[in-house]
Amino acid sequence: MSNRRTFIKKSGLFMAAAALPSYGFLFPNGNRKLGVALVGLGNYSSTQLAPALLKTKHCELRGIVTGSPGKIPVWQKKYGIKDSNIYNYENMDSIANNPEIDVIYIVVPTGLHAQYAIKAANTGKHVWCEKPMARTAEECRQIIQACEQNKVKLSIGYRMQHEDNTQTIMKWAKTKPFGNIKYLKAEAGYYGNPMNPWKLKKEMGGGAMYDMGVYPLNAARYSTGLEPIAVSATHTTNRPEVFTEVDETTIFELEFPEGIVANCKTSFGENLNNLEINCRNGWYYLRPFQSYSGVKGKASDGTVLEPFGKNQQAVQMDDDALAILNDTPVFVPGTDGLKDIVILEKIYESAANGGKRISLI
Repeated sequence: MSNRRTFIKKSGLFMAAAALPSYGFLFPNGNRKLGVALVGLGNYSSTQLAPALLKTKHCELRGIVTGSPGKIPVWQKKYGIKDSNIYNYENMDSIANNPEIDVIYIVVPTGLHAQYAIKAANTGKHVWCEKPMARTAEECRQIIQACEQNKVKLSIGYRMQHEDNTQTIMKWAKTKPFGNIKYLKAEAGYYGNPMNPWKLKKEMGGGAMYDMGVYPLNAARYSTGLEPIAVSATHTTNRPEVFTEVDETTIFELEFPEGIVANCKTSFGENLNNLEINCRNGWYYLRPFQSYSGVKGKASDGTVLEPFGKNQQAVQMDDDALAILNDTPVFVPGTDGLKDIVILEKIYESAANGGKRISLI
């Protein structure tokens, strides 16, 4: 904010700004769009986030941070990014002095999330961080602390929580239209061949549990509206020559209050995409439950949950942009990302001890 005030003063608009609502003096009629800079131009940024930012109403792509100079002209041609809004990993600190950038979105490998999310927070810009939040719970806490110290908002990129049918599942966890939940099944995975190299490296946050496993883990939490009290887990692999450092498949069970049990599975060796909730007086499911499009489901009373037909990433980023513009809570704060990583660490602890039941309380 201090950098923004400096910019305002230098541009001779400080007195006008003081007399008008926030943002209004720059963008009359509430039409302001936040400027987003993507950090990391890998597959997810290039095939999902950047195209989605062409469809957003409240934010737009204005900057990039990359360690690959060869990508710059391609992105400039496609998205019209100014030379002054292009950074590398060494000089991204100077985004602090760029009034056109409001949000820095961290899309590097998981093992680098903490390093660059903290650097982003220290620029005074708001931070969006892809899931999973970080490799360790301690790194998550460091990110949260950096954002709090710099008084910027932090949002974790759990796009599913912005999706309509998923929000219905979350609502039903509270209203219980089919009675109390008894047990659920959540599975997410794909057959990776070949695998993205960094996803095979432990220090980079590789492994099925970090990549796809956070979908069933987070789903079990939002589908029940509760926090698990214990976990047990095992790892398996059909390709030990490939998965030398990380898990190919993880099967884990979460125990919740009220006797609810969640049976979960994630894999780089099997196509999985299913969320089933079984209740005392009925059932409902989403299948697929975490695809980029076409999330749909059904309930035992005949209710059909049709795909909502919107770009999930665009909805996610617009929701998070509005939280900044209106100064309201974000959908998925850092504390939620932290909770998943705390549980994830216990999942690995259980698997390392032969599936031992690990208490979470």
